[in-house]
Amino acid sequence: MTIKIINRSQHQLPHYETEASAGMDLRANLEKSISLAPMERAIVPTGLFLELPIGFEAQVRPRSGLAAKKGITVLNAPGTIDADYRGEVGVILVNLSKETFTIENGERIAQMVIAKHERASWVAVEELSATERGAGGFGSTGTR
Repeated sequence: MTIKIINRSQHQLPHYETEASAGMDLRANLEKSISLAPMERAIVPTGLFLELPIGFEAQVRPRSGLAAKKGITVLNAPGTIDADYRGEVGVILVNLSKETFTIENGERIAQMVIAKHERASWVAVEELSATERGAGGFGSTGTR
């Protein structure tokens, strides 16, 4: 599959690091660095603009190393970029650590996964079919 992209950053296009990679790293496109204090959030620009085919989305997810080592994650993970969005891809980062974190230009801040999705239509009914689980909620499947 090919996707149209405009790159208004000075960085390379996102790419898969290995043959089996699901995601491509997104880089910060900054004129000056951004410092995130503990519990602070910011929308970090990437300089990228996408034209996804209908039936696909781009999911913006945290980078595991950044989350584990620095406490930096994507606030709305996974963030969804819809096929009809034409604005700049921005990443909502939050600092969950106890120390200020500085984001530099070109830093890998998130990963993007291209995913196919389905559109659903609803059928209003009065009853749902019975299952072994029934209405058991959070944690209910581990009680047996």
